[in-house]
Amino acid sequence: MGHRTALHGRHREAGARLVDFAGWEMPIQYRSQIEEHHAVRRAAGAFDVSHMGVVDIEGERATDCLRYLLANDVGRLEADGRALYTCLLNEQGGVLDDLIVYRRDPQRYRTVVNAATREKDLAWMRRHAEAFGVSVRYRDDLAMIAVQGPEARERAGPALPMAVAEPAAALRPFTAAEGGGWFVSRTGYTGEDGYEVILPADDAVAFWDALMSAGVAPCGLGARDTLRLEAGLNLYGQDMDETVTPLESNLGWTVAFEPAERDFIGRDALERQREAGVARKLVGLVLEGRGVLRAHQTVSDGEHAGELTSGSFAPTLGQSIGLARVPQGFGERCEVSIRGRALPARVVRPPFVRHGRPRIG
Repeated sequence: MGHRTALHGRHREAGARLVDFAGWEMPIQYRSQIEEHHAVRRAAGAFDVSHMGVVDIEGERATDCLRYLLANDVGRLEADGRALYTCLLNEQGGVLDDLIVYRRDPQRYRTVVNAATREKDLAWMRRHAEAFGVSVRYRDDLAMIAVQGPEARERAGPALPMAVAEPAAALRPFTAAEGGGWFVSRTGYTGEDGYEVILPADDAVAFWDALMSAGVAPCGLGARDTLRLEAGLNLYGQDMDETVTPLESNLGWTVAFEPAERDFIGRDALERQREAGVARKLVGLVLEGRGVLRAHQTVSDGEHAGELTSGSFAPTLGQSIGLARVPQGFGERCEVSIRGRALPARVVRPPFVRHGRPRIG
């Protein structure tokens, strides 16, 4: 039996289809995955994402430690409550994980890492944190619920405790507020506005119930995947892993090469790759015609070949879309091999959908 979140009983009562995800028994969908997808794009949906790892990094040299551990620079977080998206790299510049880091104060940070990489991340962080005298603490006493959609903040606000409700209402994107043991950030993984709420596990059921009473739709991980793909967001283990760098994964913007004197794990490898020229890139694909793009399908422009890393039907667009890793110089039109047939597709720049609106022509 896999790990269970504090909301497991609510998922079963709601008739969710539960699947194993990185050792956790999680809801993949409750009713129709497409209806759940549209609920987030058009109003508000809630996801139990308690399987993700909340890790607190604390100590006098916490800032120094994270400036060395992460490719992006937490020194850019000039105020408490600000957040940063970044990659955790190995010495070869390969992506160990992608994560969000929040500054609570200059000696206390909170990160949220992927469920499948949690143990690896913790071991890596602790190994390097020791030299800085910094503690790395996994918070298994907490739950995490994402509320996403154009009406998410309006519907979730009254369900938040008083200690955090008012500061949460004033949050700008990529900032966070906390109070009474609750931590609310205006971040997400769907391309929509909303909150990610980290709260005591004992409070999770009551908050979930309040969201349902406010008309927020329960949504499973299936809809979360199509939403994130439409938003052009990478999925760890598919669109990036230890064998590719951020520069090959459309994430060069998350690497802070300035200031030049900042040393971070993977820097030397990335600078060598940048100087030599990055051979591959991650692009968006839109299939023209019927069929569904899937990971590992081959793609060719007649001269260069690549591979799909993610693919699915996009409910908002009514088309099949995907992400593919291809050589530099890859053309704007190509063919994807689907069940022995070569189907035409065009190359686009993600995101495909942003705040409910198509971003491709």
